[in-house]
Amino acid sequence: MAATRPIAALATALTIAVPALVTGAPQAATITVACSALGIGQRLCREGAEAWAAGSGNTVRFVAMPKAAGDQLALYQQLLAAGSGDIDVLQIDVVWPGLLAGYLADLSGRVPPGTLDAHLKPLADNATVKGRLVALPWFTDVGLLYHRTDLLARYGRAVPKSWAELEETARIVQRGERAAGRDRLWGYVWQGRAYEGLTVNALEWVDSFGGGFIAPDGRVTVTEPPVVDAIAMAAGWVGTISPVGVLNYTEEEARGVFQSGNAVFMRNWPYAWPLANAADSPVRGVVGVSPLPAGPGGRASGALGGQMLAVNDNSPNRDAAADLVVALTGPTEQKRRAIAGGYNPTIRALYDDPEILAAQPFVAEVRRAVDTAIARPARAAGMRYTQASAAIRDAVHGALSGRQPAQDAMEELDRTLWRISRGGRW
Repeated sequence: MAATRPIAALATALTIAVPALVTGAPQAATITVACSALGIGQRLCREGAEAWAAGSGNTVRFVAMPKAAGDQLALYQQLLAAGSGDIDVLQIDVVWPGLLAGYLADLSGRVPPGTLDAHLKPLADNATVKGRLVALPWFTDVGLLYHRTDLLARYGRAVPKSWAELEETARIVQRGERAAGRDRLWGYVWQGRAYEGLTVNALEWVDSFGGGFIAPDGRVTVTEPPVVDAIAMAAGWVGTISPVGVLNYTEEEARGVFQSGNAVFMRNWPYAWPLANAADSPVRGVVGVSPLPAGPGGRASGALGGQMLAVNDNSPNRDAAADLVVALTGPTEQKRRAIAGGYNPTIRALYDDPEILAAQPFVAEVRRAVDTAIARPARAAGMRYTQASAAIRDAVHGALSGRQPAQDAMEELDRTLWRISRGGRW
């Protein structure tokens, strides 16, 4: 068994022995897995890994990870940079391949031919860094627009297909409802706090306008007109169709306002759908969902989210660990997770599976949105993505709060990203 001393510094190692059915097998290995620390995600991960162990003659053990994504990343970075092989299989966020690629095993020769081709292309692309397949997609998320079907019907408005239509409808409904005494109703809520969620929202606005913060080749493009125009548009929402308090909203604050019945539109991840339609939800039965609105050129863009599984390049059991990753990310396991836990598949064919559609009809909208999803610039920024993201969200927050005009904020961001990238050499 691998030593657990480095892990114990930041997380509790749980040795959960799963006896192999084939005892004494010459190639049997003990695979240590770091997966979700949360509720049903943790249970489903354990069930899937234990089923693989029982059928393969291996053993699995699990590491209890920190709940916060930032703490998870810090733990991984500490262990991997130290050359530790204590964790064999790692659950990673979709924005981490570029950050961790140098420490992850190349799975190209360890997965069956055509494996990656079965996955949604944006996720497959994100799993490959500098020609190396460093992870396999496990489940996906994408930014979506939630709306109140009853309010849109009351005012004869369609689901907005553009940001301009969203603004117009939000103003009309907000004004009408407030005139009727509903003073707390707002047109649009989203994630405006200076954290990763704001980087995501800003990326969606900017990409829908045809711009970007960091180009795939590493060029910093934040002062281009589409970027400035998109940020200026969002700044105009604050205090008009969005509360000033949105500048401190994360996903849960936005969901709280929308689910309490106090917003017409909300940007959020798919997780909000079952909660908004739960038995105790004030808006149950009057919530619709669609892809996010398009910019002036007709492009709609939701940010790509989700999780992947990777193999530690220092693992003494890389082949067995890769076999486990293939099993957990394969169609059988993804289907089970979709039905039992509502996790959105990354394998294209599963979006047509009748059993999944019966259990989770919401996945059809997710599939539509993923087709136009945009990945955060983690591959281009590489190891400096966390610094770049912090600079982006701080600059955007400054523009949204009125501390700086959008143009000035983006010019300052340009200088900051130039320094972080060491002159454009990420």
